[in-house]
Amino acid sequence: MKKENYKALLPIGVFLVLYLGLGILFEYVLKIEMGFYNIPIVVIFLVALLVACLQNPKLKFDDKLEIMAKGAGDKNIMTMVLIFLTAGIFVGVVGRSSAESVAYCLLSIIPSQFAVLVLFVVSAFVSLAMGTSVGTITLITPIAVAIAGSTGFDVAFCVGSVVGGSMFGDNLSFISDTTIAACNGQGCEMKDKFKENFGIALPAAIVTGVIITIKSLGTDVGAATVPEYNLIQVIPYLLVLLGGIIGMNVFVVLLIGIVTGSVIMLASGAVEATSILGNMGSGASGMFETAMVAILVSAICALIQEYGGFAALLSLIKRTFKGKKGGQLGMGLLVGAMDIATANNTVAIVMANPIAKEIAKEYDISPKKSASILDTFSCVFQGVIPYGAQMLVAVSAATELGANISAFKIMPNLFYPYILLISSLVFIYLIPEKKK
Repeated sequence: MKKENYKALLPIGVFLVLYLGLGILFEYVLKIEMGFYNIPIVVIFLVALLVACLQNPKLKFDDKLEIMAKGAGDKNIMTMVLIFLTAGIFVGVVGRSSAESVAYCLLSIIPSQFAVLVLFVVSAFVSLAMGTSVGTITLITPIAVAIAGSTGFDVAFCVGSVVGGSMFGDNLSFISDTTIAACNGQGCEMKDKFKENFGIALPAAIVTGVIITIKSLGTDVGAATVPEYNLIQVIPYLLVLLGGIIGMNVFVVLLIGIVTGSVIMLASGAVEATSILGNMGSGASGMFETAMVAILVSAICALIQEYGGFAALLSLIKRTFKGKKGGQLGMGLLVGAMDIATANNTVAIVMANPIAKEIAKEYDISPKKSASILDTFSCVFQGVIPYGAQMLVAVSAATELGANISAFKIMPNLFYPYILLISSLVFIYLIPEKKK
C-alpha cells in the first residue's frame, strides 16, 4: 500500500471544479441550451492530467509516462474501449426507428387507461435493447407528449415515466456505456452483474408500475392515437439482449447484431447499401469521446495511485464507513458524488472504478456486487439531477412540441429512480449475502 497523500487527489478536484463550475456558468448564468454538454470534457481531463504530471517533481517525466501507459494499456481499459466502439457500430447500423414501432404496437393492444404504464415499459425495453437512456428519451418523449395530448394525462407524468423507464434499461443493458465501464473496471462478467443487478432493479420497476397504474386509474382519459408501425427492425435488438442474458461473449453478441441488423435494414429498404458503412463509421465516431475519457481517466488514476491518493481516500472511507455494508454504501455515495459533479454516469463510473476496486478488496465485496452498486447508484443520481442529459433532452423534446414543462415539474414524477435508491439500500442492508 502506498503512503497516504491527500494532495495527490488534486487532479480530481481540479477536474470537478472546472467542469462543474463551467457547467453551472453555461447552463444557469449564460442560459446556454444543454450548457453542461457544451463543455469539452476531454479538454478538461487533459488539464487534470497536466496537473497530475506537474505533481511529484522528484519523479522523472519519463517515469510518469510509463506509469500512465501502464494505466491506459490495462487489459480492462482496452477491452472497454473496443466494446464501446463495437457497440457504437451496432447502434449506427440498426438505427433507432424500431423504438416507435414497439411503443405503438403495445398502445394498439392495451387500453388507453394504461398508456403511461406502456410508456414506462416501452422505455425500459428500448433502453435495455439499445443501451442508451438519452437515445430512448429522444425517441419516446415525442410519443409521450402526443399520448398526453390525446388522452388527457399530465405531460410531466408521461415524460417522467419515460425518463424513469429509460434509466431501468440504461442500468441493465449489456451494451450500455455504464454496464461496460462498471464490469470491465471491476473485472466481472456482464451476465453476473446483470443477475446481481436484476434483483435490485426488477422490484423497483414493479413498484413503479403499480404507482403509475394507481395514479393513471384516477384520471379520466380519451383514446390514444396510434399510427402504423413495423416490428421487424426489433429483431437485432432482441438477439443482442438474448445473447447477453445467456452469457455469450459480448463481441460475438454485437457481431451477430451488426450482421442481422445490416441484413434487415437493407432488405426492408430502411437504408441504402451505399450508406451502411457510413452509418457504421458514424456509430463508432459517436463513441470517440467516451473512449478517450476512459483512456485519460485511467492515465490520471495511475498517477494518483502512484502518488498515494487512493491510499488516502481509502483510509478516509474506512474511517467513515464501517463494515462490509458500510463499504458498499461508501462506494455508492462515491460514484453518486462523481455523477453530481460531472452530470455523466459513465464518466462517474470510470472515475470511481479504481477507487471502488480498492474498496472492494478491502471490504471483501465481490466484483459483480461492486459493479452492480456503481452502475445502480450512478443511474439513480443521473436519473434525477435537473442538469443531466436525460432531463435536458426530455425537456427540450417536449418543449419543441409545445408542452409547458420544466425539469422541476418532471422530478416529482420520477418514481423509478427514487424507488431504485430505496431498493439499493434494502439490497445492501437487509438482504443477506449468498455464501460463496
